Amino acid sequence: MVQIKRIYDPPADDDGRRVLADRLWPRGISKDEADVDEWVKDVTPSTELRKWYHEDPQARHAEFVRRYERELAGPEQQAGLTQLRDLAAHGTVTLLTSSKDLPHSHLAVLADVLSH
Repeated sequence: MVQIKRIYDPPADDDGRRVLADRLWPRGISKDEADVDEWVKDVTPSTELRKWYHEDPQARHAEFVRRYERELAGPEQQAGLTQLRDLAAHGTVTLLTSSKDLPHSHLAVLADVLSH
């Protein structure tokens, strides 16, 4: 099972493997507080895509999803997806991000891709 959560939320017993899926380390939280088991950068949106999306997330969400799914088809991204699928095959994986809007974040797309 794959679930998504903000890294600023306290760790929970049902988190399983806690995997940070952000390109940059989140501000204001230490590595001890975050309690992260893995940090996968290869499955995050490119810097260009992330910046483009954040200019107008409301209007650009559908196009962001399409572009991000295309990026996830790359060889490095596929290796990262395989790693995450292997972790999920052995228990719960909680994908973590600093994003405030989880339903419209890259993690929602990533969790959907992992479920197929």
